[in-house]
Amino acid sequence: MNWRFWRRAGRDLPQPGAPNWEQAMIGHMANEYLRERRRRRRWSSFFKGLFLVYLFAVLISFYAEDLVDRVRDGEGHTALIEVKGIIAPDTRASADRVVGALRAAFEDERTRGVVLRINSPGGSPVQAGYINDEIRRLKAQYLEDHDRAMPVYAVAADLCASGAYYIAVAADEIYADKASLIGSIGVRIDGFGLEELIDKLGIERRLMTAGQNKGILDPFSPMTDKQRDFLQGVLDELHQQFIAAVKAGRGDRLNGDEAIFSGLFWSGEQSVEMGLVDGLGSASYVARELIGAEKFVDFTKKGDLWERLSERLATEIAGAWLRMTTADSLPSWR
Repeated sequence: MNWRFWRRAGRDLPQPGAPNWEQAMIGHMANEYLRERRRRRRWSSFFKGLFLVYLFAVLISFYAEDLVDRVRDGEGHTALIEVKGIIAPDTRASADRVVGALRAAFEDERTRGVVLRINSPGGSPVQAGYINDEIRRLKAQYLEDHDRAMPVYAVAADLCASGAYYIAVAADEIYADKASLIGSIGVRIDGFGLEELIDKLGIERRLMTAGQNKGILDPFSPMTDKQRDFLQGVLDELHQQFIAAVKAGRGDRLNGDEAIFSGLFWSGEQSVEMGLVDGLGSASYVARELIGAEKFVDFTKKGDLWERLSERLATEIAGAWLRMTTADSLPSWR
C-alpha cells in the first residue's frame, strides 16, 4: 500500500504496524482536515473581499462623475438636466424625475443657469404639463426669493417634438442644432377598427359594459358618429391647451404661420425662421456664451444601479444588433 499521501505531510508519524499507529493516523487526519478548513475559509474571505472591491469599483464608475462634479469649489456652474426618451410615468423622462432634478438645480446655491437638454419624441400630455408648470413655478419662486431671475434654457438634440416641445416652451429661450426636428404641436389617439375582419372570420365579439360608451375605443366594436365627434372634441380641447402653452411661452416670437399648430415639424434651421426656437447652438454654447458658467453639473435623476446597468446592457445589445443587421438601411450622417 502506498502511504506517500500522509508521509509527505507528516514525516513524524510512526510506521504502519507500530504501537499507537492508528491513533496517530486519526489525529494526523483530523489535523489535516482542520488545516484544510482554515485554508478554505481564508480563500473564501479573499474572494469575498475581491468581489466587494469589484462592486465598489463598479459603483465608483457609475457615480464618480457626479461625486466629482458636486465638490464645492466656490465656482458657479450650469445645471444640466436631460429629458431623454418617451415622456411617461416610470420612464427616464417622467415628470417625477425631471421635476426632482429641477428642484435640486434651483436649490443649489452655485447654479448660475439651467439647461434642459431634450431628445424626445413626446409622450403623455399630463407628464409634460406637470414639467411645464413646475418650470414656471420654480422660476417665479426663485425671482421672488432672490430678487433676480434664474435663466432656464432648452436645447434640442435630435428630437424636440410634441410633448417634448410642450416642456421646452416653459424655458426662457430654446436652442437647437440645424438638423434637429422641432414642433409636432398636436394630439393623437391611436387605434384599429377590426370589426369587419372578425365578421369575415366568423368571430363573435362578446363585450359587456355598464355604460353605453364604455367600450368606445374597443378595436372590435364599431364606432358611431357621435362617439367619433366626442373623441375629436377631447383631442381639440387638448390641442387648444397645447397651443395656449406654446403661445404663452413663445409670445410674439412666433411668426404667425398657423401651420405651426398643425402637427407638422421642421428642422432646427427652419424653426428659427418660424420662431419655434431662438437660435442654433449646443448645450455647451448656451452654458459658455449665455449663462457664463462653462462647467456643467448633471442633476439628471439617473435611477438606481441595477436600472442603469440593465439600460446600458440593453443599449449595447441593441447597438450591436443594428450594426449587424440594419445599419445600412437607416438614414444617418456619415
